[in-house]
Amino acid sequence: MVLWPRLVANKLFRKASGSHAFVADFPIDDDGGDVFEPELYGGGCVKRQRPPERSNNRTLKYKVFASTWNVGGVAPPEDLDLSAWLDAGSDGPYDVYVLGFQEVVPLRARNVLGADKSRIGMRWNELIRAALNNNRSSSSSQNKQGGGAAESKQQKVHPVSDGGGGLAREYRCVVSKQMVGILLTVWVRADLRRFVRRASVSCVGCGVMGCLGNKGAVSVRFWLHDTSFCFVCCHLASGGREGDEAHRNADATEILARTTFPRGHALNLPHKILDHDRVILLGDLNYRISLPEAKTRMLVERRDWKTLLENDQLRCETCPGGAFQGWNEGAITFSPTYKYYPNSDTYYGCASAAKGRRGEKRRAPAWCDRILWHGDGLRQEQYDRCESRLSDHRPVRAVFTVEVDAPRNLNSLRSFFMSERFDDNKVTTSSPELLFRTKGMNSARFTENL
Repeated sequence: MVLWPRLVANKLFRKASGSHAFVADFPIDDDGGDVFEPELYGGGCVKRQRPPERSNNRTLKYKVFASTWNVGGVAPPEDLDLSAWLDAGSDGPYDVYVLGFQEVVPLRARNVLGADKSRIGMRWNELIRAALNNNRSSSSSQNKQGGGAAESKQQKVHPVSDGGGGLAREYRCVVSKQMVGILLTVWVRADLRRFVRRASVSCVGCGVMGCLGNKGAVSVRFWLHDTSFCFVCCHLASGGREGDEAHRNADATEILARTTFPRGHALNLPHKILDHDRVILLGDLNYRISLPEAKTRMLVERRDWKTLLENDQLRCETCPGGAFQGWNEGAITFSPTYKYYPNSDTYYGCASAAKGRRGEKRRAPAWCDRILWHGDGLRQEQYDRCESRLSDHRPVRAVFTVEVDAPRNLNSLRSFFMSERFDDNKVTTSSPELLFRTKGMNSARFTENL
């Protein structure tokens, strides 16, 4: 309680918590020079020199899974199964997971002004780790007292159409950072951790008084090989009235302007979000549909996405002169993700559901939860929503193929062949005695002969 005034003062005066104040499974260098990191096999540390210049690099391709979910301040049940949402064990597997949450805690005054409740964020990370590494605790049995088929179905986050089969991989957390209700957590394949460097975070509050963290963004940046990545998890201003989109635009402008990362010692590293090579922005952006509520509901029932998207506020903002000019978004072919009754598949304010609920706000459905990207070297392969009744939002996810520059030198040849993915065309032309193909992906591995 003694620290409460200091916490409030720090938040009001926008005092940063530090670019390295985050949770991770392993230490990552912060100066961009020599890297001291755990060995992949065994204890101790290995000193690795700075990578060569990009002129000597080759291009690799990785799969990035990105998803956003506003969980409405609901703590995750212990038996919540996230494996289907994360596509764990399917045809992938993915190399990097970027998961952004909003409202992991209720946005009450004590949560906004007080210390961040990391316990909830840790619980989400535990569930993510269990899903990605297929090691769910036996204590999460669905046969608990009071359970049943209906409850088990509610505790599972699943896509609209499930996939199957796959190759299991181990994943490690690179960065996990929480600001009030915004949580951004990034995971990579365990065999890629040696190539991840210079991780740092930046938090920008845009909420109460223009600075508190009930709204704003958590941003993470790091290098994978010689390519810089920046991931931004946002929760922008809410409101469905005419003109409220201006507040969202102002939040977006503030986030892009105020988010900064350390430049490093004489390295001139990227300082702002858009300075990085690969940028993905996701979150509850809260943009609505600029149509009367009755017409919006009618078009949703008809699944007339074309007409609705023509009046989608965010689509307008990606045009020249908009707050997100230069950003890209994939084609939306799924239903609006907001706003549902809790534990229901019925939109909030629906005439049949709202019967007898006098005075209830009628909020028209909207695609509030979105995933955007900026720059070259990113190609979106998938963009869809998943189903869960945990909150009044539905999760949205996207899969990207990203190009990454990696050093081409003999010293890194062994680690390169042990862990990297090749482009389809390049694999078929490589030396057959060095490479072999594995089901579901093209990989390079050392053979017994080598």
